[in-house]
Amino acid sequence: MTRRAKKLVLLTVGFFFVGLGALGIILPVLPTTPFLLISLWAFSQSSDRFHDWLYNHRVFGPPLRDWSEHGVIPLRAKIIALSTMTLSATLVILFSDVPWFGLVGMLALMAVGAGFILTRPSKRISDQV
Repeated sequence: MTRRAKKLVLLTVGFFFVGLGALGIILPVLPTTPFLLISLWAFSQSSDRFHDWLYNHRVFGPPLRDWSEHGVIPLRAKIIALSTMTLSATLVILFSDVPWFGLVGMLALMAVGAGFILTRPSKRISDQV
């Protein structure tokens, strides 16, 4: 893949996930920040201008900076992520024919993800006082 083609693909990925992140502001089931983090990564590989625009954006910038500088996952995002994991696991367990080892693997991966989410702060330390 040529450098120009790679840049175009990454810009497309970046704008696609900015769009999903924007929808996440309106739709409570879509997680905004993870989509914006993907966009930020794609822009960091393809365009300093769009990376800086997103990182300093009036609406999108604060959660990106909170994650980048403080490792913060907002409480709302934690609740949505954990609820989605719980619902997904419940549906798979009740309505699929996945073998037991597949279920154990899925639940183990979800537990690792949930552990990661739960061990991140919900607010900046300076905001917790």
